[in-house]
Amino acid sequence: MARTLKSVLKAQGRLRKLVPVAIIDIGSNSVRLVVYEGLSRSPTPLYNEKILCGLGSQIASTGRLDSDAVERALAALRRFRMLARQAGAEKIYTLATAAAREASNGPQFIERATDILDCDIHVLTGAEEAEYAAYGIQCGFLEPVGVVADMGGGSVELTKIDKDPTGQGVTLPLGGLRLQDESGDNVIEARKLVRQALKGNEVLKSARGGTFYAVGGTWRALGRLHMARCKYPLTVMHSYAIGSKEARKLCSRLTGKNGAAVRGIEAVSSNRRSLMPFGAVLLSEIMAMMKPERIVFSGLGVREGYLYSLLPSKVQKLDPLLTAAEEFAVLRARSPQHAKELVSWTDQAFRTFNVDETNDEKRYRIAACQLADITWRSHPDYRGDQSLNLISNADFVGVDHPGRAYLALASYYRHEGLVDDEAGPALITVASQRLRERARLLGALFRIAFQFSAAMPGVLPDIGFEADESGPVNLTVAPRQADFEGERLNRRMKGLSSVLKRDVTWAVSSDPDR
Repeated sequence: MARTLKSVLKAQGRLRKLVPVAIIDIGSNSVRLVVYEGLSRSPTPLYNEKILCGLGSQIASTGRLDSDAVERALAALRRFRMLARQAGAEKIYTLATAAAREASNGPQFIERATDILDCDIHVLTGAEEAEYAAYGIQCGFLEPVGVVADMGGGSVELTKIDKDPTGQGVTLPLGGLRLQDESGDNVIEARKLVRQALKGNEVLKSARGGTFYAVGGTWRALGRLHMARCKYPLTVMHSYAIGSKEARKLCSRLTGKNGAAVRGIEAVSSNRRSLMPFGAVLLSEIMAMMKPERIVFSGLGVREGYLYSLLPSKVQKLDPLLTAAEEFAVLRARSPQHAKELVSWTDQAFRTFNVDETNDEKRYRIAACQLADITWRSHPDYRGDQSLNLISNADFVGVDHPGRAYLALASYYRHEGLVDDEAGPALITVASQRLRERARLLGALFRIAFQFSAAMPGVLPDIGFEADESGPVNLTVAPRQADFEGERLNRRMKGLSSVLKRDVTWAVSSDPDR
């Protein structure tokens, strides 16, 4: 009986091959603990907690860590040590950034923190901080190109990236707390400081017209505000992108006289609001120099970049989206093998229908197949909405927001039917017309596939599509599968016909080898 109970109580919703690992990030503004499920190409947080201590709030004026902030930070570290152990982390990596390395009492603080945590604390140099921030972008995006900028409380790190970091990054004393302190909480004076520090910056000049990857809580708050102002239907911050023109308008409003009362400010944590004008000043001056095509906000930064640097090169090169989608299938689908068969089956279908795909669209289709059955435990009446919400808000990286919409809509259409766009969810507006059409086609194929397979492997390889350029499409099955024909399946085939705008008919193969 004891053995059976132990087996029942063992978690099945976790990847067994991974061992939890913790990172404590001692920043100039916040001190944060994140316990990850393990070292992985697509890291998943098990537990996440932060305290806004403001260690670097007075460094510009006093050269020292604020004494009250030090005690708050040390108390947080005691708690974080206990939490990391409770979560099962076998290794705690602790990183400290600008405030700890620049303050005159920084070494004493690090010594006390080391005693509490009973592990080494890596006080990052500015160059290391820039490098790990760039690695964080590599971890979170597929083949990123542009400039990575990590704005913390004490400094900002700038690194040019072209799939890999190119050259050594630079660190500048332009963190939000530092600008607030050094300018006397005056945005006009802060702008002067920023312009002087950015003058002639080669990283920005060499990447004109590219993508600007914004890392750090202050800039994510700007993104959150923009989402609220435009009533954006998706709240995931990672990979949220806005054009430079929109970003300049937002920065202008935040640095104006009524910046604290700008519409939508309620969407931002009250603890972040006071630093937003200084983040806006820095962003507007960077845009004036770099003239980026767009601003892309990242949910990943130094912490994830540090873990990414520990991965073997072979693992680093894996596709993060496909890695995460496959893990979801292992954890939630009735049959991960069936998910793999869906990939091959839809690949053959798209070729038969002459549907062209970009590299990203193919990645999205593969991921959507892996995710097609992850809500099977929900009541059938709610699986569409459940899959839409779960997939669109999942902790995925390596996918932009239109791609998220594609993944979620394909599963939604599978469960809810091939609804017209006007009757569909608001998330439809995030995807392009091209992606919507492909999501509906994929959903129509899912609706047929599951009528044969019952979500189990072994049947789809016996089923295929045959068509010439102008005639009907034949859904061809092996003779031993002929009894699958029925009213429900025929209705699903009519749905596919409406999407393809071509008749889809049933045919039993004459090939004896099928």
